[in-house]
Amino acid sequence: MAAPALKKLLDNDYEPGRQPSVPPIADPDSSLLDAYSQAVVRAAEKISPSVAFIEVSKGHPETRGAMARGSREARGSGSGFVFTPDGFILTNSHVVQGADKVAVTLSDGRRFDATIVGHDAGTDVAVLRISAPGLVAAPLGDSQRIRVGQLAIAIGNPFGFQYSVTAGVVSALGRSLRSESGRLIDNVIQTDAALNPGNSGGPLVNSNGEVIGINTAVILPAQGLCFAVAVNTAKFIAGHLIKYGRIRRAYLGVGGQTVTIPRFVVRSQQLKTETGVLVISVEKQSPAERGGLQEGDVIVALDDSILRSVDDLHRLLTEARIGSICDLTLLRRSQKISLSVVAQEALI
Repeated sequence: MAAPALKKLLDNDYEPGRQPSVPPIADPDSSLLDAYSQAVVRAAEKISPSVAFIEVSKGHPETRGAMARGSREARGSGSGFVFTPDGFILTNSHVVQGADKVAVTLSDGRRFDATIVGHDAGTDVAVLRISAPGLVAAPLGDSQRIRVGQLAIAIGNPFGFQYSVTAGVVSALGRSLRSESGRLIDNVIQTDAALNPGNSGGPLVNSNGEVIGINTAVILPAQGLCFAVAVNTAKFIAGHLIKYGRIRRAYLGVGGQTVTIPRFVVRSQQLKTETGVLVISVEKQSPAERGGLQEGDVIVALDDSILRSVDDLHRLLTEARIGSICDLTLLRRSQKISLSVVAQEALI
């Protein structure tokens, strides 16, 4: 007796040259692929109403203010996103730095003039504001909860193509990235979600549609090396920009570079580091000059914190040290000495 499947096949009308129909084989990964697609679609739909297309115009320094005579403007564009219902927008500092005019276009087509609340080149974060009804604020996540390998979705306006979505994974955490100001941005997120010029300032979101970073940089010769400022950093910077219009940092007034300390000096002076910050310049009438720092000094500690590099010094010169006494440990002609300097606020 024929098996049921064979019997069913034999019972069909037979036509010479016609191949019998075979049921499709189920793809065991189809449900997984569909789940991935659904996660990206849901996140994109949730965040898209908050994404902004930012257009800037910058008059050349020599022609700024001479628009009536037909001088030319430099134009650029980038991305951003609304993060409060009353019109505050996050983007990159380098997108709006030096801009004379900023215009914001939302996903529903509405276009508004924007004002620059403040920007910080040290972290590449800027805050804009528009006056508009019915704004949808993007939900902000917690970058401390990000895990390597999780889904990362970038939305922006690459090359002016508005509201483009790319997806990838979080490739690494805790990276450091040098900003245009020379400061090191800590806790940067590395992702392989494709970014291109114009994506700068757009949101990097997780599968729940929560912002986990601000897309900021691409390593052009590399493939799949893209970076975003962590959203927790952006929250802190945005709060200060809204309150003060700038980021308050302490200032000593020295130019420095990281140097290696000779091993015999490390041993003889019982130092806890083999590198330090060589003072290569001291600004006139600065806290450093008043405190007695000299060119050629090598700073190895600030208060109880070891200084191994210029970046360590930048990290320690926070708002909390403005007006406070900084006890510096340094080497002067291979001898360890201590100086006290009263830090001032940096006027950036």
